[in-house]
Amino acid sequence: MLDAEVLLSHVLRVPRARLKSHPEMPVSTQAREQYLALIARRAAGVPLAYLTGVREFWSLTLQVSEAVLVPRPETELLVERALTLGPQGPAWVADLGTGSGAIALALARERPQWKLIATDISPAALQVARDNAARLNIGNVEFRAGDWFGVLGVRELQLLVSNPPYVAADDPALGALAHEPILALTAGPDGMDSLRALARGAREHLAPQGWLLLEHGAGQGAAVRAELVRAGLRSVRSRRDLAGHERMTEGQR
Repeated sequence: MLDAEVLLSHVLRVPRARLKSHPEMPVSTQAREQYLALIARRAAGVPLAYLTGVREFWSLTLQVSEAVLVPRPETELLVERALTLGPQGPAWVADLGTGSGAIALALARERPQWKLIATDISPAALQVARDNAARLNIGNVEFRAGDWFGVLGVRELQLLVSNPPYVAADDPALGALAHEPILALTAGPDGMDSLRALARGAREHLAPQGWLLLEHGAGQGAAVRAELVRAGLRSVRSRRDLAGHERMTEGQR
């Protein structure tokens, strides 16, 4: 029912409350056909955010398309930890695999003195992120096309954050994610390829005392902690999301 109301308010361009306060509102034939088409796509499993073109994340209204993952509430934990661990004053921060720009833009809005580098290997995803930054009038983010550390140079970062692909290639959960970009979802047989690459390459890009923060799957905490320790990071620990799952792991140079 909630999805149906959201789609109807989207088609009619009115708040959901108006649907209840004015149920007699006339609906054109064109709007009716558009609405039924959206309902059919939602029933087929297309995420609601792709149908409306927007998603709320950390008080930001982000535009999304099928070129990017739909931002999830769980990822706000990564933003929260970055704001806690990062300095209040100026800092260089990188968000690798930025997708819609959700993490980078949330951090940039909260910390205007930070300079952020947001990267993605997908040109289409990077365009979505750029468009979001322009629409939200956030100017302290630089967007670069590239794979992980390849476009960072040798800059020493106070924070390096990422929500990389971490779903195993044969995970049954991929069925429910069929409409989202596979490049942003899977990374090797066990889902750990990108997490390993980020853990092993982070140290040379972090400033002394700088932090690496990685989002990962609910069952990958122990493996990610081991990778960060193996990479020479200290103060390694995992954090749980509101559902009680280990959702992200952090480590300090």
